[in-house]
Amino acid sequence: MQELSLNVLDVAQNSIRAGADLIEIRITRFVSKNRMTITIKDNGCGMTPEQVQKVENPFFTTRTTRSVGLGVPLFKMSAEMTGGHFSIESKVGEGTLVTASYVLDHIDLMPLGDMASTMVTLISMNPELDFIYAYQTDREEFCLDTHEVREILEGVPLSSPQVMEFVREFITENTAQADGES
Repeated sequence: MQELSLNVLDVAQNSIRAGADLIEIRITRFVSKNRMTITIKDNGCGMTPEQVQKVENPFFTTRTTRSVGLGVPLFKMSAEMTGGHFSIESKVGEGTLVTASYVLDHIDLMPLGDMASTMVTLISMNPELDFIYAYQTDREEFCLDTHEVREILEGVPLSSPQVMEFVREFITENTAQADGES
């Protein structure tokens, strides 16, 4: 995967397959600490300790349509090759927390990529689920919570083109502002 946003998309799709109805994606990018951390937390079915150990193996997958699962191993590799770390915490019946930490100035750091498109894809394809997307930098932070958006819209579907365009613009503009680019 060429962008970290694609790793986020892959892990979030795993959360959806695990029956999650709330998925939290948080990105902290602190230049002052030379660190970026991506966390994906869900309230899905969770995994046993044995499954957690196996999930980092590219030849383990719970899918029946293929025998290889590269998403998590590639996500782990992307963090570790920058001198960062990767972890998965999970409890059966409670959910899973995936954390990838990166050294920002490392030459092997892949670009974050288009998180706005990642979130639009997740929300538009799963409008009945709740997503929280939070982005924080040294300068400021913002959060998009689809539960709150749904309440404001009073019945307008999250998957409508106008709502998806709002989500895309909201994330793009607020990310630029938090990064000091606007």
